[in-house]
Parts: sequence; structure tokens; C-alpha cells
Amino acid sequence: MADTLHSSDQPTACSPLEQEVLDEYALLLDNLNKLSNVLSSLAERPTAEVLDGLRMLERKTSLVCTLLKASVYSIVLQQQIYGGEEGEGQG
Repeated sequence: MADTLHSSDQPTACSPLEQEVLDEYALLLDNLNKLSNVLSSLAERPTAEVLDGLRMLERKTSLVCTLLKASVYSIVLQQQIYGGEEGEGQG
């Protein structure tokens, strides 16, 4: 598929850009086929099993979100503490 045929049936080489585009299309096709297979397997599984998996994912996501918020709060609090100490030292 990388080579194209002209009216003289002589194969011509693709330019590097054309070959890169063809390679990207091949990669896209492969990814779409993988996605199709995953969606097919999900469609075959019982709904309860899928929902249980989504609940577990939701709990994990919620935990990560909580930990991220705590980390951000800790950083902000530390910056306020250090900022307060610097302000007292200057005054």
C-alpha cells in the first residue's frame, strides 16, 4: 500500500512525508481496531460487572483527587507559614 501505481504499472516510491502519513494512518487503524475489540468485549460483559468496575474506578479517582487536594493545601499552607516568617523577620 506504500507504493502507488501509475498508468504504466511501474511502482513509484513515496516521499518521506507521504510515507509518514501512511504510517500514521496505519497506526490509527491499529488503535481503532484495538478500541473496537475493547468495546466489543465490554458489550459482551454483564452490565453489573461493568458497573462494579466503574464504581471501583470512581473510588480510586476520588481518593487520588482527595490526596491531590490535600497536597495542594499543604503546599499553600507551607507558603503562608514561610511568607509569615519572612514578613516578621523584615518588620
